[in-house]
Amino acid sequence: MSNCGFRIADLSLPPALFSSIRIPQSAIRNPHSILVCVFVYNEGAKLAETLARFPADRNYDVVVMDDGSTDGTAEIARRYGPPVRHEYQPHGGIANARNRTLDLAHGEYLAFLDSDDVWGEGQLAPQMDLLQHHPDLDRLFGQVTEFISPDLDPETAGKIVCHPEPRPSMGVGAIIRADAFRRVGRFRTAWRVGEFMDWHLRANELGLTRMTIPEIVARRRLHAGNHAAVRHGSALDYVRILKASLDRRRNPGDP
Repeated sequence: MSNCGFRIADLSLPPALFSSIRIPQSAIRNPHSILVCVFVYNEGAKLAETLARFPADRNYDVVVMDDGSTDGTAEIARRYGPPVRHEYQPHGGIANARNRTLDLAHGEYLAFLDSDDVWGEGQLAPQMDLLQHHPDLDRLFGQVTEFISPDLDPETAGKIVCHPEPRPSMGVGAIIRADAFRRVGRFRTAWRVGEFMDWHLRANELGLTRMTIPEIVARRRLHAGNHAAVRHGSALDYVRILKASLDRRRNPGDP
């Protein structure tokens, strides 16, 4: 696309076109240039399901970034062996943990998943094929569906708003070029939630390109843990993140 002067900005790919791209996982060029970053904090049981559902041929590397878990998460992660690598840090929050993972990255692409999410079956190969055929594409997003964790009691499950229909996701299931992170910078640790939103807004301000595909790239598990932060007021971080972005646009050069 860059050869004809077209720059990908916020392109959504038609379902028919994307569905026609079906290549085997083994056809990914330089497969271990993909690093899947999995964040986990005291979710060992859910992590086991997440890791078990990765593609069987293992044409990727995985870093399980353990943010100070005390529930046996380390033992569960270490059962899998290569390509899964367990890294531990004292509890410091999700942005700190993601930044630590970036320090360990050695490849060309970074993919993101949390320990309570499930990768979309068969999606890694066509996603990588798109990125490799569009060198001017910095970020590739897809659709995510939500499901309520089956281990919740009915009362708790009834309080959670679930969106089973596919919705675009900038974090879970996204694949981003490592060079894009070097240009934009690290996740900001001031935010309790919304670190991905903040990073992507900064990427947009720098003109990094992005594409959204219609395929489901991941399933997001909803449970008491990943809704507690919002209930306790951290949702205000999203408002602050948007305001900070608007302020930077009004005053270029501000951090």
